[in-house]
Amino acid sequence: MAYIPPVALTIAGSDSGGGAGIQADLRTFSFHAVHGTSALTCITAQNTQGVSRVDALAPEAIIAQIEAVFTDMGVQALKTGMLLNQPIIEAVTDYLKGLVDVDCVIDPVMVSRTGAQLIDDNAIAALKKLIPLATVLTPNRYEAEILSGQSIKTLEHMKTAAQAIQGLGAKAVIVKGGGFDNELRGIDVWYDGTTLTRLTTSCIDTADTHGTGCTLSAAITANLALGLTPFESAKRAKEYVTQALNYSLRIGTGQGPVGHFYPLLT
Repeated sequence: MAYIPPVALTIAGSDSGGGAGIQADLRTFSFHAVHGTSALTCITAQNTQGVSRVDALAPEAIIAQIEAVFTDMGVQALKTGMLLNQPIIEAVTDYLKGLVDVDCVIDPVMVSRTGAQLIDDNAIAALKKLIPLATVLTPNRYEAEILSGQSIKTLEHMKTAAQAIQGLGAKAVIVKGGGFDNELRGIDVWYDGTTLTRLTTSCIDTADTHGTGCTLSAAITANLALGLTPFESAKRAKEYVTQALNYSLRIGTGQGPVGHFYPLLT
């Protein structure tokens, strides 16, 4: 008898080095027994040392990919990653507004975990209009500073930022602490309008952390597709990322990726 798995969609960029983006998302979906589908927004020339080139796809090409999936498959949950520019963000937002009963995980991908801005101010303004569609929004520290309009240096700052960002319309927000270099490293804050709490697991000491943000949002998406609640999806996703960090890959001469296939190694 054929197995009918839940279906998840990732709308994101391609990472030629395989550590983040579409490649990380699809591997994460697979290791949650969820069928992964994709819509590429841009193609990057990228390895463990960085990104050397980015080519955006036309918004029409991106929407055609999304529509091809939705008109044929029952998508239970989707995530957005790198949307790159204002026209792409606006096109994706307009399409997602028309969806019914599909959980949306929005990974803002505005600023890297080191603080480098990845998209321009016009794109950031457009991205803020996507936030009300989020079942779960997953900003890192620097993205949360932009969205909340406040500096984030303490756990209390993370909590107040999560509350402020949730007020922009997202059903739930996770402010990620992976970019800290102190005791807050690896501590995330969850807020869904009712529950304000920390999500904490072991802190893994590794320099090979490429793809953690993509992997977390993809794992949340996969768990939502499997029928878990947003909060349980987030908790399990954080555990998955922690183990993937524990089995991170020493590939290349720069920052290696997390080990998405760690279940095969344990």
